[in-house]
Amino acid sequence: MLNPMFIVIAIFLITYFFIASEKIDKTIAALLGALAVIFCHAAPFEELLGKIDLNVIALLVGMMMIVNILATTGVFEWIAVKIARQSQGNIVVILIAFMVVTAVLSAFLDNVTTVILIAPITILIAQILEISAVPLLIMEAIFSNIGGTATLVGDPPNIIIGSRCGVTFNAFLVNLGPVVLIILAVSLVIVCFGLKKHLKTSSRAIERINKMNPSKAIIEPARLKRALIIFGLVLFGFFGHSFLHVEPGIIALCGGLLMAVVCKMDIHHVLEKVEWATILFFVGLFMLIGALEINGVFELLGSGILTVTHGNLLFTVIVILWFSACFSAIVDNIPLVIAMIPIVNSIIPVFAKQMGLEGAEEAIRTQIQAPLIWALALGACLGGNGTLIGASANVVIVQIARRNKYKISFWQFSRYGLPMMIVSLIISSIYLYIRYF
Repeated sequence: MLNPMFIVIAIFLITYFFIASEKIDKTIAALLGALAVIFCHAAPFEELLGKIDLNVIALLVGMMMIVNILATTGVFEWIAVKIARQSQGNIVVILIAFMVVTAVLSAFLDNVTTVILIAPITILIAQILEISAVPLLIMEAIFSNIGGTATLVGDPPNIIIGSRCGVTFNAFLVNLGPVVLIILAVSLVIVCFGLKKHLKTSSRAIERINKMNPSKAIIEPARLKRALIIFGLVLFGFFGHSFLHVEPGIIALCGGLLMAVVCKMDIHHVLEKVEWATILFFVGLFMLIGALEINGVFELLGSGILTVTHGNLLFTVIVILWFSACFSAIVDNIPLVIAMIPIVNSIIPVFAKQMGLEGAEEAIRTQIQAPLIWALALGACLGGNGTLIGASANVVIVQIARRNKYKISFWQFSRYGLPMMIVSLIISSIYLYIRYF
């Protein structure tokens, strides 16, 4: 009888092939992969259900409902026209503004919420300027992952690291904020030079922009006022969710339902606009990655790191950074981080004994734990830029683009995202060496 681990790995590789090659719709591929694991008895069905991150699912559904209701008021058109007029159609100005806003919002909201809010405005501006929205949307996903790396609440792996390793919000900001700012600045330069020649607008489009009146875009002012009050409460909930002890997904879902009631929207119409294909894709992917976790694949890979590094702390830190990034580009970073934290915690005493720091808690925390934990956080978050399925924000952007008749393929995303990931990791490697060694 075949080892369940080998069965799960084989099913995952086959599923990944179909997702990457796009020979089958990725939602169908992910669900079939999860079902194949169940049929092969490679993982218990009940355990796989427990691997579905309901917080992410609720967050997606809730924010999609909120955005769909806001879209009926014309507010996104108003913002798009305002930005287009203020920039006088200058693509570089618009590009920098959107990337910076996306990164900053992703640091204090979560990156999925950010792209759900920003993407519709981006598409409208692209249509006004008569340019392709695809490069802009891909870059927004990338910058949302970069920005989300800086704080405890910006990306789910950071939340897990914070709770399981006792790391505070301020510690994330102080230790990861500087390197994220450097990565952000370098990435902006690369993007501006790399995309400028591909995003040229016509004089006709600029002339049309100057004639536009933003105030005419708002078609439901009364509904907009009510919706913005609820949206403000949702944002307050996001910022204070750690104090409220309520998950962001619950806050978003409550906000979406409350907004539908307050704005007197037909709930059936609102739910019809939810990207259910995206939701089901995440369900299948969570179950498939959960099967890898249940069968000890991540633990096996993680323990291999110690064998490779031979007890060298700097080498171990760099390997954890790149290993986490490479696997986060292939699988979801949440189970990867969950599996890696016990491994990281187990090797801290080994290095403490080796360096003669046993009993010196403060020295162990600053000299050993800190570089290992930050390497894991940087790798898990920044690695999501490597492929289309590397981060939740990437998948959401692709589905929003598809709904608006823009196609973003797996390899098209990687063509932009993989080089950005590599640049980010090189900067992170240098930063970790300078700061901690």
